[in-house]
Amino acid sequence: MTDHVARAMEQWRHERPDLDPTPLGVIARLHRVANRLTEELVAVYATHGLAEAEFDILATLRRQGAPYALTAGELAEQTMVTSGAITKRVDRCIVRGWVTRAPSDTDARGRVIALTDDGRSLIDAAFTDHLANEARLLALFVAAERDQLAGLLARWSDELGL
Repeated sequence: MTDHVARAMEQWRHERPDLDPTPLGVIARLHRVANRLTEELVAVYATHGLAEAEFDILATLRRQGAPYALTAGELAEQTMVTSGAITKRVDRCIVRGWVTRAPSDTDARGRVIALTDDGRSLIDAAFTDHLANEARLLALFVAAERDQLAGLLARWSDELGL
């Protein structure tokens, strides 16, 4: 295989024969693939008028089931971003009419973020297209390869504490 990474590895073998550049074969390719996948995913979100961050907020709320709501802290935890980032993302979604923010019934200081009907309709359509896009991106693999890749990545994620 002669791609950008293979050429870089060969150059490093020549320049630094004392080092083993083979980790680049996985890490550099994974990084390049991740960047390309992000481009492919974001393009689908954009067809629905969504940025990646907005898609993340709406999808996280939708997958909770009715009443499609979380506290701001729960939302931050499940999306793995800071509470400050959640506030900005939620504010953008409120302006667009996709979510509401209301006082919590159980915590006077807390706020509950909930999908509106428009937000639910939007994320249902966007997520349908998102899954079709992901299936397209994985189509070159047979089911057993997809399962193997998913298992390897899950193991690696677990080891990295993700």
